[in-house]
Amino acid sequence: MRVEGPLPVVQLVETTFLTLVNYASLVATNAARYRIAAGNNIKLFEFGLRRAQGPDGGLSASKYAYMGGFDATSNVLAGKLYNIPVSGTHAHAYVTSFSSLSDLSVRKIKKADDHTIEVDLVDRALEYRTQVAELLHILLEESNDGELAAFVSFAIAFPQGFIALIDTYDVLSHNPPFASKDIQFWSGLLNFCAVALALVEVGYQAKGIRIDSGDLAYLSVRARETFHKIAELYKLPWFANMSIIASNDINEETIISLHEQGHKIDCFGIGTHLVTCQRQPALGCVYKMVEVNGNPRIKLSQDVEKITMPGKKEIYRLYGTDGYALIDLLQRSCEPPPKVGTKVLCRHPFQESKRAYVSPAKVESLYNIYWKDGKICHPQPSLAEVRDHVQKSLTTLRQDIKRNLNPTPYKVSVSDELYSFIHELWLQNAPIGELF
Repeated sequence: MRVEGPLPVVQLVETTFLTLVNYASLVATNAARYRIAAGNNIKLFEFGLRRAQGPDGGLSASKYAYMGGFDATSNVLAGKLYNIPVSGTHAHAYVTSFSSLSDLSVRKIKKADDHTIEVDLVDRALEYRTQVAELLHILLEESNDGELAAFVSFAIAFPQGFIALIDTYDVLSHNPPFASKDIQFWSGLLNFCAVALALVEVGYQAKGIRIDSGDLAYLSVRARETFHKIAELYKLPWFANMSIIASNDINEETIISLHEQGHKIDCFGIGTHLVTCQRQPALGCVYKMVEVNGNPRIKLSQDVEKITMPGKKEIYRLYGTDGYALIDLLQRSCEPPPKVGTKVLCRHPFQESKRAYVSPAKVESLYNIYWKDGKICHPQPSLAEVRDHVQKSLTTLRQDIKRNLNPTPYKVSVSDELYSFIHELWLQNAPIGELF
């Protein structure tokens, strides 16, 4: 980013720009890393509001996570304000608030295609629960009636978006006389399948389940196998493809490990590690003066990384013939821009021996003027357009740059002229020591 204007004004907006850019870049980058880890075929839901740094941080995190590649948020207000798709499930507390089927005040649901006909969803779910238990060799005593009541209540309220949180009670039911990994099961999954089949009778399709604890890879495989068995028995092909959502303190390493274990998860709900960026809780972007009244300014430091690059500059992204970005090149504004097919010397700004020639197949200027003379001079992209731009940009980076373990650093260099200019100004401003 480059800001030009009267000195008091550009210094006054420093804090504003930094607070807007730092957190946005941090969360969007974190979200993009999760998207890379998950791949393009798995959905990502942002579940971070309860862990975010206050309500403002929660709203911002929902917005920036969507920019970075997440598909939806559980933050309803963020969905309203920013037009982000909203998705989520009920809480464990919703399930535990029901103790038996008698707690239900509403048992009937209207048919989707004829609202004059009502069906007792409880009766239908109980019948299907018996059938599914026999199919899977599960004892009905292992299922929880309060949980079934909660699922029925939620399905009546949201028949077109019924997703159930299935691990409120024992994640795995152990039955020692008959126990084996094939017949360990969930009360939650049994009750969910019963309600989902009952919804079919009134013209609705359940969406899926969420697992929030336990061995996510193993449990997702068992759930998927169950869906396939029911789909085959009841001639419901869509049942086999219902969503399995996994949550429970998920980070990048968790996703990578689950991939290695052959999970059957369709969607990850990620909260704490996403919005608080536990891997790197803060981003250290800085805002420095580089020129006053046409005169370059440089900040010197014993820490080389804190030395600023003086003068007004342009920045270009140079691409190779394979379409991948090779390097970002900073150069003085008075220099002609790099040309396609013309060799350009790219240098490390402070290490003399690090240099390379690049013959770009494509040159992209990274500066766009958005504000000039008090007017907006570039159309503001929508949130969805920003999200698409992020994903397209990521495709231009090589895989070794994006990998989780020991990634190759992406190179940012300076032109030969800017390199010489930096070091000349450095020598002019550095004090000459004296030995005694």
